[in-house]
Amino acid sequence: MNLKQISILGCGWLGLPLAKDFIKEGISVKGSTTSPDKIDILTQSGITPYLLTLGEASSATYLDFLSESELLIINFPPRRIPNITEVYQQQIRSILPYIGNNQKVIFISSTSVYENTNDWVTEIRHTQPEKESGKAVAAVEQILHTQLQHHLTIIRLSGLIGYDRLPGRFLANKKEVPNGDAPINVIHRDDCLGIIKSVINTNNWGEIFNGCADKHPLRKEYYTLAAEKIGLTPPTFSNHKDTAYKLISNAKSKEVLAYEYLHPDPLKLL
Repeated sequence: MNLKQISILGCGWLGLPLAKDFIKEGISVKGSTTSPDKIDILTQSGITPYLLTLGEASSATYLDFLSESELLIINFPPRRIPNITEVYQQQIRSILPYIGNNQKVIFISSTSVYENTNDWVTEIRHTQPEKESGKAVAAVEQILHTQLQHHLTIIRLSGLIGYDRLPGRFLANKKEVPNGDAPINVIHRDDCLGIIKSVINTNNWGEIFNGCADKHPLRKEYYTLAAEKIGLTPPTFSNHKDTAYKLISNAKSKEVLAYEYLHPDPLKLL
């Protein structure tokens, strides 16, 4: 896919470095933020900035943001509020009428749409989220799929790590943490960007891909070492034996996209 311009809805921790990578490749990027303080950051990065809050933006803003972009990347997670499933769907529906028939869309989703199976999970698994944020994401996936069909590709990312996201801080000093014997599912930001660009470069539309590191160390092993590496007190884990987990398979991303993970072993990143 030979792109001239992309619109990225959400230029935060993942969207901003993604935009910078596209600009290095000579692609123009329109990027949105909900924070006025970030407008200068986007401008300095070479991004055409938009102060845009879904559900509140004007028709003119939506049209301008999407105008002449061959691809829209929707990249913002649901907020942690009581009615997030309803709000998140309303937000997405507000921009749908302005997406052109010839525009491709990538939706950055989450593996939280899957239930714990105590087994491997692939993209063909029926989504049955257990938490409200996962329910919100699954509902939006369905809305986008119904509206866009073969113009849409969904990328379900596991837990995001890398750079300033230091997992050693997540559980440090906590006591009796459950599920210590559960395998973890995480993905480094470098690989998030790599999968997104691989979808574009291979022209894979109408698909769903999981994004996750190859290896799945145990939760207690990973978070203990992560805390120790940055000088924090490691968590302690409960002895409760009823472990609930899922193992996210990344096989499809490697087979269909021919993607080779840059950070296959989370333990080597600590």
